[in-house]
Amino acid sequence: MRFGILGPLRVGGGEATVTAGRDRIVLATLLLRAGRLVPVDELVDAVWEDSPPATARAQLQTCVSRLRRRFTELDLAPELIVTDPVGYGVRTTPNDLDADVFVRGVETARAAVVAGRLAEARTGFRAALALWRGPALAGIPSVSVRRRAQALDEQRLTALEECVEVELRLGRAAELIEELAESVDRHPLRERLRGQLMLALSSVGRQADALAVYREGRQTYADELGIEPGAELQELHQRVLAGDLALAGRPAQPVGPVRSLPRAIGDFIGRQETVARLVKEIEEDGTRIQVVDGMAGSGKTTLAVHVATALADRYPDAQLFIDLHGHSERRPLTPATAVAALLRQLGVPAERVPENLDDRLALWRIELAGRRALVVLDNAGTADQVAPLLPNGPHCLVLITSRRRLVGLDEGRPSSLPVLDADEAIELLGRVAGLDRIAAEPEAAAEVARRCGHLPLAIRLAGARLAHRPRWRVADLAERLVTGAGPLAELTAGQRSVGQAFALSYEQVSPTAQRLFPLLSLYPGGRLDSRVAAALAELPLTDTQDLLDELVDAHLVDEVQPGWYRLHDLLREYARLLLAGPERHIERRAAVERLLDHHLSITLAIARRIEAAGSRRNIPADTPRRPDLMAVPVAEGWGWFEENHTGLTALVRVAEEESFPVHCWKLARACWRLNFEGGHLDELIETHTIGLRVAERLGDEAAIAVMLNYLSSAYFRLARFPEAIRSMEVALRLRRQLGLRGDVLSTLWNLGISYAANGDFRQGKAKFDEALSMIRSLADVHELTNLLHNLCYALIRWGRYDEALRHARLHLLLARQAKDLRQTHNALGHLAIIRHRMGDLGPARRLLRVALSLKRRLGDRFGEGEVLNEIGMMERVAGDPERAAALHRDALVAMMEAGDRMGECASRNLLARAILEQGDAASALDLHRRVLADASRLGARYEKAWALEGVARCVRATDPTAARAHLEQALTLFRQIESPDRHEVERLLTELG
Repeated sequence: MRFGILGPLRVGGGEATVTAGRDRIVLATLLLRAGRLVPVDELVDAVWEDSPPATARAQLQTCVSRLRRRFTELDLAPELIVTDPVGYGVRTTPNDLDADVFVRGVETARAAVVAGRLAEARTGFRAALALWRGPALAGIPSVSVRRRAQALDEQRLTALEECVEVELRLGRAAELIEELAESVDRHPLRERLRGQLMLALSSVGRQADALAVYREGRQTYADELGIEPGAELQELHQRVLAGDLALAGRPAQPVGPVRSLPRAIGDFIGRQETVARLVKEIEEDGTRIQVVDGMAGSGKTTLAVHVATALADRYPDAQLFIDLHGHSERRPLTPATAVAALLRQLGVPAERVPENLDDRLALWRIELAGRRALVVLDNAGTADQVAPLLPNGPHCLVLITSRRRLVGLDEGRPSSLPVLDADEAIELLGRVAGLDRIAAEPEAAAEVARRCGHLPLAIRLAGARLAHRPRWRVADLAERLVTGAGPLAELTAGQRSVGQAFALSYEQVSPTAQRLFPLLSLYPGGRLDSRVAAALAELPLTDTQDLLDELVDAHLVDEVQPGWYRLHDLLREYARLLLAGPERHIERRAAVERLLDHHLSITLAIARRIEAAGSRRNIPADTPRRPDLMAVPVAEGWGWFEENHTGLTALVRVAEEESFPVHCWKLARACWRLNFEGGHLDELIETHTIGLRVAERLGDEAAIAVMLNYLSSAYFRLARFPEAIRSMEVALRLRRQLGLRGDVLSTLWNLGISYAANGDFRQGKAKFDEALSMIRSLADVHELTNLLHNLCYALIRWGRYDEALRHARLHLLLARQAKDLRQTHNALGHLAIIRHRMGDLGPARRLLRVALSLKRRLGDRFGEGEVLNEIGMMERVAGDPERAAALHRDALVAMMEAGDRMGECASRNLLARAILEQGDAASALDLHRRVLADASRLGARYEKAWALEGVARCVRATDPTAARAHLEQALTLFRQIESPDRHEVERLLTELG
C-alpha cells in the first residue's frame, strides 16, 4: 500500500511521511477523499479553518508542489496528485490506500458471517483490523481532518465489535478478555464493548468481574452523561447477576450456527408467484412473521422449507424447524414442550431448560435476542399454540404452516395456499414421471392431475407409479384413478379426491408389504425404526427391512434417515382406514399388543440397568417376546430413550385407549427414571397420571401405590410439595395394608424429606422416626445410611443441630463400615455444616474443605453446591464478602447443573447477601426480588422468607416502612415452619424500632 491513514500519516509503503504541517493537512484531506476531487475552498478551510490569508490559494499550490517533489523522492509518480480547475485529488488503485483495503476486508468478513462461515469471518475481520497502527491520522490537528478521521475510528470500533461477536460465538472468550478490557478503558462509554467484556468474563466463570465491569460503566454513564445504562446492558447485567450465563461457553452448548431445516426437495414446482411475494415481503417490507395455511397435502411444509432455504443466508445464526403436530394422530405439542424442543435445537442443555413455561419462554427470547434466526413452526393447530413461541428479536423470521387459518394470531401476514393450478400440476407430474411421456398424452395427464386433486403429494405418488411402470400409458393411470375405490373420500377438494392415488400405490406393492404398511400406522410417534416395524409385523428384522425398502420405493413411507421411517399424515390416515374394518380387528389388536410388548421389554431392561437397588424392587418382571430386537436399544440405554421418549409417552396413552391396562401402568413405571433424570417431568406426570387411572380401574392396589409414589417424585422436583405429600400418604396407606415393608420404608423417608422441604419439620421428623425404628429392626445398614442422610438434612434446616450432630456421626460410622463412599461423603458434608452452624469454625473449615474435595471427586453437583454455599457464608461472616460472592456463584452453577430449583433459590439469596455487603444494594435488591418471584411460584416458604428478609436489608436505609413490612412477612413464614432463623428477623425488627 502506498498510503496509510489508519494511524499516523504514511507515504510510500514504508514508514516515510510528510513533515511540513500544512502539507500533511492537505495530503490527509486528499486521502480521506481518495479518488475524488476536493474543492480548493474545502482544502483552504482544512488548513486555515476560519482565518485563511489572502494568499491562501497560492500557498495551497505551493503545498501541492512540495507534495509532488516528496512523491518523487519516495519513487511515487507525482502525477498521482491530480490538478483540476475545481481543486485537487489523489488518484489511487484498489490496494493503494489502507483505509480502502480495510473497508473491503470488513465487507468480505460480514458476507462470511451472513453465510455462516464464522472461522472465515474471524480471519477476515482480524486481517482488516491488523491494518490499524493507532487512531486514524494521529497527530494532524485540523478540525475537518479530525472529524473525518473520527468517522474512520468509529468504523474500526464497529468492526472490532462485530469481530468480537463472531469470536464469542466461536468459543474464544478467554482470548478476548485482555483486548476487550483495554478497549473498554479507551472507550468507556461504548456499551456494546462493555457488554461483550461482561459476556466474555461470564463465559469463563468470572461473574464477579463481569458485575464489576457493569458497576464501573453505570457510574461512568451517570458521571459523564447523567443517564442509566441502556436496556440491553441492563438486561445483560440481570442475566449475569442471576446466574443465567453461568453455564455459557460450556462444551454442552454447540459452537457455530444451528442448521435444523429439513432438506428442500430438488424438483420444487409452481408457487413461483407465492414464493416471490413471500421473499419480497420479508426482504423489502420487513415482514417478520409469515403464516401459510391450506388443505392437507397442498405443499405448505414444502413451500415453507423452500422459502426458508432460499433466505437461509440472511439468518446465519440459527435455522430451526419443529412439527407442532396440530393436525396429526399425535397430541399437539404444548407451547412448553415445543419451546423446550426449540431450546434443545439451539444447544441449550436439558438441565438448563426451566420447568416453568414462563421461564422457558423467557430463556427462548434471551437465546434469540441477539441472533439472526429463522424459525419454521410447521403444522400448527391453533393461534394459542404458536403465539407464545414468537420471538421478539428484531432479526428473527418465523414461518408458520397450518391446515386452518390462524385468525386469532395478532401478528403475522397470512397466505392461503391453494392447490396447484392445472399447468403446475401437469409440470410436476412430468418432473416425476418424465416430461416427454406426459407431453405425449396431454389430455390423459390433465385427467390424472385433476383426479389427484392438483395436490402435490397425490401427484407425486401418481407420477411415481408411472415412473416405476414404463409400459403403462398415462391413460392407463387415468383410468385406474377414475375406476378405483376411494378410501379417503372424506379428504377431498370439491370433486377432487386423493384416495385413488394412495390406493393405486398400495396395490402395486407385494402382499407382505401390503400387510406391513397399515400396521405402521399403529405406532404413535413421529418416526419409527425397523425394529418397531419388525415387532408390529412379527417378522424377522432382515425381512422387515426389505419390505420397508419396497414401501419407500413406492413413496408410501419416507426414510428420514438410515433405518428410520415416517408416514405422511394423509398416508397414515389411509393406512389406519385399511385396518378399520371389523374383519381386521383381531389382527389390529394383536399388533398393538406386540408394539406395547416390544417397548415395555426394552424400557424394563434399561430401567434394571440404571436404577438403584432400592427402587429396582418395584420394576415389574418381564419375559421378552422378541429378545432379538432388544440388544441394540438396551445397549444404547439413555440414547435410545431420548430418541423415543415422545413415542413412549404416546404409547402409554395408546395402552389406555386400546384397553391394555397392565401394559399401561408398567410402561409408565419402566420409563420413570429415564424421564426423571432426563428432565422430562411433564411426561413423567402425564404417564403416571394415566397409569394411576388404569390401576384404579383394575383395583390393583400395589400398582396404585407404585404410580402414586413415582408421581410424587415429579411433584417434589417441581417443588409442588403438598401434592407430593398427598400422593405419598395414599401410597403409604396402601403399602401398609399390603404388608410391603420395604416399600413402606422408602415411602416413609420420602415423606419425611417432603414434609421437611415444605416447612413441616415435626411431621417430617415423625416419618423419619418411624422409618428409623423399622430399619433398625431389619438391621439393614444400607437402608439406614440412606435414611440418616435425609434425616440430617431435615434437622439442619430445622435448626436442631445437637440432634443432627448425633445422627451425622452415626451416619459417618455406618457408611464407613459399609464402605459406601457416597454416603461417607454425605455424612462428612453434613458434619461440616453442623459444626459451622454450632460455631466450631476451625473444625468446620477443615471438614468443609474435605467435603468439597470429595463431592467434586464423586461428581455430586448438588452436594458440591451445598458445601460451597456453606463456605461462602463462613467467608462473609469473616469479613470477606467478595470471596463469599465468588463461592455462591460457583454454588449457583452447581445447582443449575444439578437441576435443583430450590438450590438455585438458596444460592441466589446468599449471593445477594454477599453483594449487599460489598455495597451494591441495587444489584442485591434485584436478585432478592428474582428469588422472591421464583420462591413464590414454587411455594418454597423457607427461601421466600429469606428473600423477604434480604429485600428488607436492601431498603431499610431508604424506606424503613417497606423494610418493616417485608420483615414482618418473613417472620410470619419463619414462625410457620418453626425455623430458628426467625430470631435474626426479630432482631432486625427491633433495630428498626
